[in-house]
Amino acid sequence: MPQTRRPQTRRDLLISTTALGVGLAAPLAARSAPTPAFALQVLFDETAQDLLQTLPETATLMGLDRGKYAETKFRLNDRSERERHRFTSVSARRLERLQAIDRRTATGRSKAVYDTLSYWFAENAAQARFPYWDQMAGQISPYVLSQITGAYQSVPDFMDSQHVVESKDDADAYIARLHAFAACLDQETDRFRQAAALGVIPPDYLMDKTLKQIAELRATAPAASTLATSIARRTKEHAIPGDYAAQAARILETQIAPALDRQIDALKAAQPHAGHQPSVFRLPDGEAFYAEALRQNITTDLTAAQIHQMGEDMAKTLSAELDAALRVQGLTEGGVGPRLRALYDDPKYRYPNTEAGKDKLLADLHGQVDRVRAKLPQVFATLPKAEMVIRRVPPYLESGAPGAYAWPPGVGGSRPGSYYINLRDTSEVPSWTLPTLTHHEGIPGHYLQGALENESTELPLVQQILGVDYNLPSFNAYLEGWALYAEQLADEIGMYASDPLGRIGYLHDALFRAGRMVADTGLHAMGWTRERATQYFVELMGDPVSSAQGEIDRYCVWPGQACSYMVGKITWLRLRGRAQKELGARYDIRDFHDAGLLAGAMPLAVLETAIEAYIKAKRA
Repeated sequence: MPQTRRPQTRRDLLISTTALGVGLAAPLAARSAPTPAFALQVLFDETAQDLLQTLPETATLMGLDRGKYAETKFRLNDRSERERHRFTSVSARRLERLQAIDRRTATGRSKAVYDTLSYWFAENAAQARFPYWDQMAGQISPYVLSQITGAYQSVPDFMDSQHVVESKDDADAYIARLHAFAACLDQETDRFRQAAALGVIPPDYLMDKTLKQIAELRATAPAASTLATSIARRTKEHAIPGDYAAQAARILETQIAPALDRQIDALKAAQPHAGHQPSVFRLPDGEAFYAEALRQNITTDLTAAQIHQMGEDMAKTLSAELDAALRVQGLTEGGVGPRLRALYDDPKYRYPNTEAGKDKLLADLHGQVDRVRAKLPQVFATLPKAEMVIRRVPPYLESGAPGAYAWPPGVGGSRPGSYYINLRDTSEVPSWTLPTLTHHEGIPGHYLQGALENESTELPLVQQILGVDYNLPSFNAYLEGWALYAEQLADEIGMYASDPLGRIGYLHDALFRAGRMVADTGLHAMGWTRERATQYFVELMGDPVSSAQGEIDRYCVWPGQACSYMVGKITWLRLRGRAQKELGARYDIRDFHDAGLLAGAMPLAVLETAIEAYIKAKRA
């Protein structure tokens, strides 16, 4: 085995953190007790350091696995049950420390960070009530292994798309992480067995999908695996000496494959006990679990019944607006769903599924981004410094990647940001769907929000971590709510003035998000079956059964997450309306956006407080 840098142990971390605390506090203690502001900053810094050390994948995602954090790139996240317990208990202790610091001593944006951490620590501590709560999946889920959760499906993509290989040190770190991958698989297998003993097993149709996906990964020849070909390709591109592909293949064959076999065996042993009911109500204390998962996803106190009704009302309103817009395009026959499907299937709105066609699609996206960027100063006082690079999802990742996603620039400009679009088949992205997709994922949506947060010189590092952490559930309602609000903002600044089909795309996506509220609460709180929820989406959107079923299966694994999008958008719009009403002539949408964005991602309850403070300051 090649020599790699020794990962920092928990003991090392405790020693270094303790030494840091002594070094900071001792001189002050000789003179006076630390001030509340100092204590608050120490807590901010300590939490950030702990997150980067215990979530090394986050350090990589943020472009921070260099310099003082260079050793983090040699490790993957600890996915053990012990780490789950440590995380919840540390959060409870830090909440007590935070509450002992008088909030009134916080100044400026530190008040919002104080409130955000208070909410986040309390959320994390609450997870201890449910022994099967998986806060390590990037989203709240009761299932450590499913078709969309588990290291088996997240780590290969992370290693290829996020782990940088530009030097021998990077390549050695890649190999170290492959060794760690086998351990991660076993950690999750152990946790799956523990949960299964409690009766926490995904529904049978999800078990089938999960087993199929893991079996496909296991069946791939080691040398042909993305984990081996990725390091081979990139070490060759950068002329890094060493047979890293052979090393990767050996680890895949001798360590990762046996770990996958153990995971498959555990799933097969539990499979006969999997039922068909989708609702988490069937789990131990399941009704309380859904209530808490829903609350943490939407960061408000709306009930499942209220959200269900809200979704139905919005779907009715949006369907009526779509009906009128489709009639203008000559689509008059049948319900809104079938007419949307007819528009989706119309070949005249498709780019050729060729390299030339895909190049044309990307060129059109660049033109669209240039047009919206020119309008941004009308509605934003502060804009990102970094450009947004538009990229194709690499062809070797297309089959398992989502349709589009964005990565903001790294903290302090440590890496550029990108908007990725999946072009595996251009029929999946007809031209009228692209404007809203770009506004949501790119500008003025996720990319703009994330870039402003990561480029900030005023926010503490912990706040930037919470805003972009893809390893722990963060503030979905704020983040996804902003992206949906950005879709509407694009409409308001005239991006669809000469593009009626693009506006149909915007309404289509809004209807989709309203339908999610109905389906999620229907599945988990209203007794809906998988089949009923699937048919609801088929009728509402005109989606094929297979597409609708894939959506429904996502909601089964991530209860409450689908509700966060529209709840967040409604809150952004409500707060904007309040600011307009109370400030009158003093209202400026650019100031409103600064107030909501520059303190970073936060719970909606904290956003409400931040906007109240902004209104009060403007009226003074």
